[in-house]
This record gives sequence, structure tokens and C-alpha cells, in this order.
Amino acid sequence: MPDAHALLSASGAHRWLECTPSARLEETFPESTSSYAAEGTLAHEVAANCALYWTEQITEAEYENKLNELKQNDLYTADMLEDCINYAKLICDKWNKLKDKCPDATVMIEAQIKYEEWAPEGFGTADCLILADGFLEVIDFKYGKGKRVDALGNPQMRMYTLGAYSTYGLVFNVEHITMTIYQPRLSGVMRDDEITIAELLKWGEEYVKPRAALAFEGKGDFCPSSEVCKFCKAKQMCRARTNENLKQFDEAPDILCLTPDEAGQILEKADDIKAWLTDLENLVQSTLLEGQPVKGWKIVEGRSNRRYADETKVAAAMKAAGYNDAVIYKPKELITLTQMEKDFGKKNIATILDGLIIKPTGKPTLAPETDKRPEFKPEEQILKAFDEEA
Repeated sequence: MPDAHALLSASGAHRWLECTPSARLEETFPESTSSYAAEGTLAHEVAANCALYWTEQITEAEYENKLNELKQNDLYTADMLEDCINYAKLICDKWNKLKDKCPDATVMIEAQIKYEEWAPEGFGTADCLILADGFLEVIDFKYGKGKRVDALGNPQMRMYTLGAYSTYGLVFNVEHITMTIYQPRLSGVMRDDEITIAELLKWGEEYVKPRAALAFEGKGDFCPSSEVCKFCKAKQMCRARTNENLKQFDEAPDILCLTPDEAGQILEKADDIKAWLTDLENLVQSTLLEGQPVKGWKIVEGRSNRRYADETKVAAAMKAAGYNDAVIYKPKELITLTQMEKDFGKKNIATILDGLIIKPTGKPTLAPETDKRPEFKPEEQILKAFDEEA
């Protein structure tokens, strides 16, 4: 779950550890949300309810009552519940295996932790902790599907682990630590990272502690980047981000034309620049909609498409004019695949339509060399098309 009101939150650690002044700068901006964030919050509530029930910490009646309450949210889906049940089963399986070796193994759902020894006033909520004699596992539930989140070296996971070890390490004589990220909408991928206590504490003392001290005081250097700025509340108005995106255009060599390599270097920053420009556009638009002027800009009515005011009356008028159903109505057509999956469940549709869903070859698209997709080779596509026709 998101860490409520902690200046140096675990979920924001990737940002304030890299860009230390950003923590205090963000304080000056209001909280914001999105449909994706709201969906993630709901999924975490459903997941916690499932996990509490599967680990026998609430009764069936309590589970059903809470679930019925959560189902009232428009963002709730049957797929969400299935994902959350699978998360609960994962926890339960890990817990049961540990209980075979250690009957006192404990599961904590939405565990409150503190890591203020390394980050001033640092606290947070870990989705799940599994503790047994000599063992600690920290599990984080990620409902996003836009980007695969890796557990390896993940600062959020490590901050949770520091807090969990600080709070419970001595009680359970922890010697072995595992950190797990479960991201169900990316094929239920589970990724683990292991770290020794010595490595964890060294990271906390030598890396986190000095940076956290700077962040708490609002000191240090701004370090804008796509990852650091992505969810920063100050990203629209941050001067350092603006300067970073404009810097490369101020350092052009004294020649009239760009070389292809120079164009490639600029394109490496294209995503950052596009995101920055979109944020600026949103800032100016919201300012104008609030009634405040912005020099050189105004709000105008956007384009819209004409539509029927009343389809029933339109049909009646056309029929009265002598036109029949065959010419005024479109033939029946299937709803989109996306809509089918949303209405009836992805796994259900995958089973029913097995062999009936195709994914055509995409159009050639420019991508950096680091992109994981294989290089597009026109000759291979020609041969493939020929084989299909044959």
C-alpha cells in the first residue's frame, strides 16, 4: 500500500535517494490522483482482504462483508478478485511451507514498519511480511501493468526490509532475507531478490543515511530523469527538469546541419522531452481553466463530432421518409476483443477463442538499441508473408 504522509516514503525512495531536494519541493504541491492510482488502491484493498482471509486472520463473514463493500467501486472487476486470490494463495503457500519447519511462522498483512534509524521520521506499510525463526520475506503486490517492476536492488523493497528487520529482526533472530514482487497482470510474474543482513545494513548506513539526511533538509543536487520525475508532484514546474531538457539544445556545435548521430542523441531524450512538454501543456491548461491568465495562451472549444440527438426519433423520421432498416442500420458486428475481455474475463475469452485471435505484424517503428524487441528485418517479413499466402 502507499505510504501515507511519510516525507521519506519507501514508495518514493527511488526519487528522494537520487534527487534529494525533491522531497521537500514536493511538500509544496497538493496531492494528485489518477484512475490508475485509484485502481491500484482498490486492488490493494481487495488483495489485503483476500490475504487476511486465506491466512485465517479474519472470518468468512468479515471477508464477505468487506468484499461486498469493495465491489461497489466502479473499478472493481472479476479479474481483479482472481488476481488478488492468487496473491493470497501465494502467501499462504509460502507460509505453509515455513510452518512445516517452524510452527511459529507468522504472516503480517499491511504491516506497519519504521526505518527512522536510516531516514528521519521514516515509516511505511509493507503489503506482507512472513517471519519465522531465522527468516524474513517481504512481499510487495504491484497491480500496475504498464511496466515490469524488478525486485533486484529495488530501493522501495529494501526500505521496507530495513524497517521490517529493525522492528522484528531480533525477535525472530533473522539471518536470511528474501524480497518478492508479485505483479499478477504481467502473467503473474513473481520476482525475488535476496540480500544478506550485512549487505542490507551497509546499504542503509552508507547509501541511505547520508542521502536521507540531505533529503530531510531539502539539500543536495536535483537529478532529473525519466524515472525520477515520472511520479514527482513537482514535475510540471521543476526548474531543474526544464534546464535538463533544454541543455542539449544550448550546446550545439558550430555547424549548420545536424549529423544523424546528433539526431540520434536527441532522440534518446525524446520520451523525456515529450513527457515534459505534456506536463507543461497540462499545467498551462489547468491554470487557464482555473481563471488565471497565461501570457500567449487561451482556452478554446475543441473539435467535436456531430451525433444524433435521439436515435429512435432519427430512425422513425428516416422510415417515414421511405427508407427501410436495411439501409439505415449497420450490419451486426462483434464488440471489440478488449471489450470482450473486460466483460467476460481475459482467461475465459482466451480459452473460448483459442486459435481465433491473431496479432498482425506491427508497422516498422523506431526504437533505441537497448529495446528488448528483436530488430525488424524487411526481408524476413516478405518471406513470412509469402509462406502465409502459400
